[in-house]
Amino acid sequence: MTVGQIMSKDGVFVKKDDFVTHARQMLRDHFLRSLPVIDGSERLVGILTDQDVLNITANKSHVTVAGYARECPLITPDMDAIKAARLLVEVGMHRVPVVASTSDRKLVGMLSDVDLLKKFKITRISPKMVKEIMETKVKTCNPNDSISKVWQNMLDQDFTGIPVVSEKNKPMGMITRMDIIKAGFARIGSSDAHGTKPNDSTKVEKLMSTPIYATLPETSISKAIEMVLHYDIGRLIIISDSKMVGIVGRHDLLKACLVGKTSE
Repeated sequence: MTVGQIMSKDGVFVKKDDFVTHARQMLRDHFLRSLPVIDGSERLVGILTDQDVLNITANKSHVTVAGYARECPLITPDMDAIKAARLLVEVGMHRVPVVASTSDRKLVGMLSDVDLLKKFKITRISPKMVKEIMETKVKTCNPNDSISKVWQNMLDQDFTGIPVVSEKNKPMGMITRMDIIKAGFARIGSSDAHGTKPNDSTKVEKLMSTPIYATLPETSISKAIEMVLHYDIGRLIIISDSKMVGIVGRHDLLKACLVGKTSE
């Protein structure tokens, strides 16, 4: 199976001379976590992620995308999908641009972990249950925490989402980068986008996503993949006795599918 057989011909992109404020609006409008950046000849320059948007420390209309575009793996339509999946996991990206060839960097599509999970199956030697792959040391937040505090944790730890739990560790929701970007609270300098200072910022409970999407430690990897794809979510909270004991994301599930896999 090649990348060209499963990639999406995503027409959403930004140009390197576009303003960052425009890119932020594109992320909001299309519910995306990253955008390919192209030049005037439609050739790939790099990729802009929601992490890059959150890192911007000034709300200036003249700031352009070019200075924030980061490098990404060179993925082509004829590349083996397994190789591309390993590259995607290695660099920690969820969507990567696809270019025409190694010599022609014209943007022709996008490849995501969702595209790959739709096509891949677990192997005979793959982990069988989510408890075998879940992350147990999970950073959480409280519904009364400020958005600016959560924003800082996302920047410091490169988190895409943080579970919101009660004082008894009962999951209540999830706060993600996209929740913050959509609401216009991507923090600017010492204040958020609404001019709010960190000590009186909007609380997490106002922006967090609900309901929670959770499953048990004994859930099969295949079932977890079905849930992630069905609900179009980035992660599942793992619960036991109504308390959170771990979390599993799309990359964890994709890595499980890749165990022992040489071709598809």
